[in-house]
Amino acid sequence: MPPIDLGNLRFFVDETSLGIGKPLVLLRRDVIHTGHPLLPEVPIGTLDPDWMPIIAAKELVVITRDKCIRTKHAKAMLLAEHGLRIFWLAGKKDLSNWDTMRLLVRRWDEMEREIKERGDGPWFMAVSDAGIREMSITTRE
Repeated sequence: MPPIDLGNLRFFVDETSLGIGKPLVLLRRDVIHTGHPLLPEVPIGTLDPDWMPIIAAKELVVITRDKCIRTKHAKAMLLAEHGLRIFWLAGKKDLSNWDTMRLLVRRWDEMEREIKERGDGPWFMAVSDAGIREMSITTRE
């Protein structure tokens, strides 16, 4: 496994997606996940309000399955306040880790383009078989 270059990190996979986060770290040098030894400030079990500002400060793009991160008022406020950039693994049903990995591999180049085009956050993108689409961030109760 090639070592992770902390200066080259681009993506953070949250705890909801560890089943794909761990293999992605093995496959890519620009990915890190919750509980990774090189990210001691975000151990397993870290609550969203605690990891969100840390990941935003590191300017990492989040990959998550968390359906509520954009719509629960407190989480959405943090997302917006800290300028997080998020790719949400969308779909009508939860995908297996394998199907999720296949989806990410198919959409990875598009995700890279979105990061370049959109730049700083906050923004929230849904990744699905149909493609990548922007979704609004709901910051009102």
